[in-house]
Amino acid sequence: MVQAAPGPGGDGGELPTRDGPALRVSGLTKRFGDRAAFEDVSFEVARGEVFGFLGPNGAGKTTTVRTLGTLIAPTSGSAEVAGLPLSPQNGEAIRRRISVMPENPGLYSRLTVRENLELFASLYGLRSPGERIAGALDAVRLADRSEDRCGQLSKGLRQRVGLARALLNDPEVMFLDEPTSGLDPVAAREVHDLINGWRQRGVTVFLTTHRLEEAERLCDRVAILNTRLRSVGSPKDLRARLFGGSLVVETATPLPDPRAVFAGVAAVREWSEGDHGAYVLSVADPRQAAPQVARAVVAAGADLVSLAESQHSLEDVYLQLIDDGGSAPQ
Repeated sequence: MVQAAPGPGGDGGELPTRDGPALRVSGLTKRFGDRAAFEDVSFEVARGEVFGFLGPNGAGKTTTVRTLGTLIAPTSGSAEVAGLPLSPQNGEAIRRRISVMPENPGLYSRLTVRENLELFASLYGLRSPGERIAGALDAVRLADRSEDRCGQLSKGLRQRVGLARALLNDPEVMFLDEPTSGLDPVAAREVHDLINGWRQRGVTVFLTTHRLEEAERLCDRVAILNTRLRSVGSPKDLRARLFGGSLVVETATPLPDPRAVFAGVAAVREWSEGDHGAYVLSVADPRQAAPQVARAVVAAGADLVSLAESQHSLEDVYLQLIDDGGSAPQ
C-alpha cells in the first residue's frame, strides 16, 4: 500500500484520529440562486465502506461530491470529512486526506504516465515522491507502462492512471465519479478488483455510478438521491423494505382451485396468478414459507416444477424510488 501522506507542507504534520465515520453529513444543502442542487441531505459512511451514490442526471450527485471535496461551499447544513469538520479553515487539511477522481481524469496526453504522476505529486507537495509513485503504479498494475505517453493509452488504461493519481496522497476517502464509464467489461472488472482491494485495506470509497449492477456488486450500502435523499441502505435491505418477501411457484398445469390451496397456508399473505401455472405469493419470510407452500401444492395433487424466492434487483428499487419520488419505508 502507498505510504501515509505527509501533513501540511509535506513535513509529516499531525493527522486526525481515525475514530468515527469517514463521512458524516447532516442537513447539507447547496443552492444556486432559487435552484437547489441538493437539499437537506443526511447520511454517514463508515471507514472502509464502499458507499454507492446513485441518482439520475441532475440529481445533485456531482455537486455533493464537489461540496464534500471542499471545491464549493454548502449553503447550509454541516459535514465531517475524514474526521474534520467541513469548513473553509479545514479545506487544505481535508484535501490532504481525500482524493477525487472525476469521470474524465484530466491527464496530460503528451506526458508519460510517470511524468503525469510526478506533476500531481508536486502539487500535493510530496517530497521524494518516487516511492509513492512506484507504489501507486503497482497498486493499479501499470508499472510496466510508466514510460508510455498518456495520449497513446486506451481509455481503460487512462482510468487506471487516474486511479493511481488518486492514490498518491494515500487518501482516507476516495471519491470516484463514474470510474468505469465507457469501459469494456474486462477493463471495468479490473477497476472493480481495485476497489475491492482498497476496501480490504480500510480505504473508504464513495462511488457515484449509473451502472446499477455495478453498485449492487461493489457497494456495502447505497444512497439514492434525487435532489433530496430518497433512501439509504444495503441493496438487500432496500429490496426488503420496498417489496417484502415473495415466492414464485410454478406447477406443471394450473391448479384447479389455487385460492383453496394458498388460503390454507398461514404464511401466505396474498397471491396472484401468472401464465401457465405460475403464481406469485407474498410472504413474511420466504425461507420459512417455502416448505409450507411446497407441501400444500403437492397435497393438492399438483406436480411442482419450481419454487423460488422472487428476486428484485437494485434497478427495481432505484426505479420505484425515483419514479414515485418517495422513500423506502424504514
